[in-house]
Amino acid sequence: MAQRHPDLTGPAAGPATTGDVLAGYLRAQATEFLRALRLHREAGSAASHGPSHARAWDPGAGRAHPRARDAGPAGGPPPDRVDAVRALRRSARRITGALHTFRPLLDPEWAEEIRTELVWLSDTLALEQAYGARLERLLLALNRLSGTAPEPSPAPSPTAPTAPPSPPPFAPPSSPPVGPPHAPPSAPASAPPSAQTPPPAMTTRGTPAHLPVPVPAPASAPAPAPAPAPAFVPAQEPASGAPGRTAGAGGRAGARSAAQARGSGNLAAGPAKAGALLDRQLTLARARAHSAALQALGSARFHAVADKVAVLASEVPLAPAAHTTDLRLLALAAEERLADAVAALPLITAGSPYNAEALVQGLSADPSPHPQDAPWHQVRLLLRLHRYACEAVHGAGAPLDVRLLTAGQALDRHRDASEAASAAARAARTPRIAPATAYALGVLHADQRHEVEAARYAFQRTWRKQIAGAAGTP
Repeated sequence: MAQRHPDLTGPAAGPATTGDVLAGYLRAQATEFLRALRLHREAGSAASHGPSHARAWDPGAGRAHPRARDAGPAGGPPPDRVDAVRALRRSARRITGALHTFRPLLDPEWAEEIRTELVWLSDTLALEQAYGARLERLLLALNRLSGTAPEPSPAPSPTAPTAPPSPPPFAPPSSPPVGPPHAPPSAPASAPPSAQTPPPAMTTRGTPAHLPVPVPAPASAPAPAPAPAPAFVPAQEPASGAPGRTAGAGGRAGARSAAQARGSGNLAAGPAKAGALLDRQLTLARARAHSAALQALGSARFHAVADKVAVLASEVPLAPAAHTTDLRLLALAAEERLADAVAALPLITAGSPYNAEALVQGLSADPSPHPQDAPWHQVRLLLRLHRYACEAVHGAGAPLDVRLLTAGQALDRHRDASEAASAAARAARTPRIAPATAYALGVLHADQRHEVEAARYAFQRTWRKQIAGAAGTP
């Protein structure tokens, strides 16, 4: 098999890297973790000392978030806190990746303990953002599939204003008043008839007496707009044996049009109800994840993790063999594990567009995720470990492999689409939902599984190009 990257252990790779390089990498990542933690605390302090009357409006539920002072402009955390949480998770992932790949060079008990705690912290902090991104992804897909994507409203024409600043002084001639003219609002209801006499009507020469004449409208209430004429009024079907039987064709056509209108209304209501159901479920899950993250960041367990990372920033417990072992051997082992996992993937099938392999299971009664997604998720984790191992070996001057980044982005899209499809499937299993809602959720599930298939195709093309590029490297 062609080698995917230059030889990490060859003479061209430079001098051997030992445990001192690993210790420097871990100290740098621990420092980044502590810096992100300080930024997170500063953002939380600024939010807690903000205006007490600030409210974060939840457009889906129509109420304020229970922790409104911690929310940003869109109902979520403020941008500073979001950036701090991302930096926390980024440094935590790199520390755990280095501890996993280079475990033989570290104190095994200490490395396993801190790695487990950092994995717990990273997973807890990732849930809130994941639920928010999943909801946004599903709602955008629903709008795209139903053709109800919001469009920018056209600018009002200067010749035909939609909302005039003041009511017109007179009623339009096309909507003449019916019945006796109304009294102006200034006249009391108990006034005699002589006091309720309307102002004199405006007449023109040659106007017949039986035609309606424009009457000044009250100044405080604008005249009602004319009701639009119905586009189609179905003819009433005559009774059996009635002489008007010849109009039955028009009646059947009207009934058919009414049935089609009712059907289109049901189809239009399906995506709306599906979106409301997804918004309710995922917003609740996001609120719970937010509460869990706040509890985790204030728990004694988190403070213990922060203390351990603070110790790591100054001292790394290396094993005795770390000073003589080359890090590139362990990094090469991580690359080989990635290559073996990729070789087990059905890349030939994934290389055929529209192969429908991701739609095999469909909306089954099994609520578990697709079993065929697990190997792809594993490759995503191994690819990340390989990248972090290269960063640890090369340090700050690590070469940026664009193909690895592109492959990782394709696998990220695969993970997001897979989880979004699972969320749509869970929503479709909600008891007592309307058939149109279940149908819309089923279409949404199939759309996300097609996105899974597209992500696999993109990864296959990127990986094949990577192999060809590495094979052509001297």
